Amino acid sequence: RSRPYLYTDKEIDNLLSAALELPTAFPSTRLRPHIFHCLIGLLSVTGLRFGEALNLHVSDVDFDNAILTIRGAKLGRDRLVPIHASTCDALAAYLGHRERFLVARDSPYLFASRRGKRLDKGVVHRTFYTLSRKTGLRGPNDSHGPRLHDLRHRFAVLTLLHWYTVGEDPARRLPVLSTFLGHVHIEDTFWYLSA
Repeated sequence: RSRPYLYTDKEIDNLLSAALELPTAFPSTRLRPHIFHCLIGLLSVTGLRFGEALNLHVSDVDFDNAILTIRGAKLGRDRLVPIHASTCDALAAYLGHRERFLVARDSPYLFASRRGKRLDKGVVHRTFYTLSRKTGLRGPNDSHGPRLHDLRHRFAVLTLLHWYTVGEDPARRLPVLSTFLGHVHIEDTFWYLSA
C-alpha cells in the first residue's frame, strides 16, 4: 500500500483557505471555490472515500438526524455516517451557495458540475494538485505527493488517537471505525493501527 500522508490541522486549514481563492472565471463558476472548500472539509472529517463523496446526492444529507447516507459504496453496500453539528452547518452553508450559483439547481448531486452532472474525478484531482502546490504540500513540478485519499487516513488515525487519549481501548472500538469507513472486513481497518 502507498504510505499515507497525515495532514496537520494547519495544512487542512491552508487547503480550505486556498480552495476559497480558486478562480471563478469561465469555464469555472462562482460555486467552484465553495465546492472544493466543502468537499475537502467533508473528506477530512468523515473518512469518506473520494468517490463516495462525489456520489452523494443532496437527499443523502439528513440534517435532522446529522447523518449522511452513503449509497452503493464499495462492493455495492450502503451505510450511514454520523456527522458533527459543525459539519451540518458547513453543509448547510454550502447548499446556500449551491442554490445561488448552480445553474442546474435540479441536479441531484451534492457536488455538481456547471451542467449539473457529477463532478469529474480528473477535474477534482487536478484542482487538488493545484491547491497542494499553492499551499506547499507539493513542489511546482512534483508528480507525487499527498493525496485526497490521505484525508481518509487522517480521519482514521485521529479517531484512534482520540480513543487512546480518552483512555478507551482502540482495539475494542475498531469495529465502530470499521463501520464508519465502510470496511467489509475488520482486518482492513487493522492496517490503521500499524500505519
